[in-house]
Amino acid sequence: MGNFPILSLCIFVPLIGAGFILFVRGDEEVVARNVRWVALWTSLVTFVLSLLIWIKFDPSTAAFQFEERREWIPAFKMSYRLGVDGISVFFVILTTLLTPICILASWSSVQERVKEYMIAFL
Repeated sequence: MGNFPILSLCIFVPLIGAGFILFVRGDEEVVARNVRWVALWTSLVTFVLSLLIWIKFDPSTAAFQFEERREWIPAFKMSYRLGVDGISVFFVILTTLLTPICILASWSSVQERVKEYMIAFL
């Protein structure tokens, strides 16, 4: 995948989905239905991204893979760095698998403040 920032996408897709949910307006019942669907699809996209990481992961090396490095605030020597190793790749997959499962499990049980719940969950 070269320099494609797939780990950053795994982080920022849920944030974009949560931001989108934040601006959903309308009747409470319609909002709840739409928010649930947005949260579910956002979590499924993130899960597919994590599966791509797993497919492209090379288990023969112990080094970090899919590394991303960006200077953030150079004056303070702060940077943005991501990478996965053999153990963390499974935690990424586990987290992205459990998120849509939990959203589906709470589909009908969460009736109040659905928008806030889904934003917090993503």
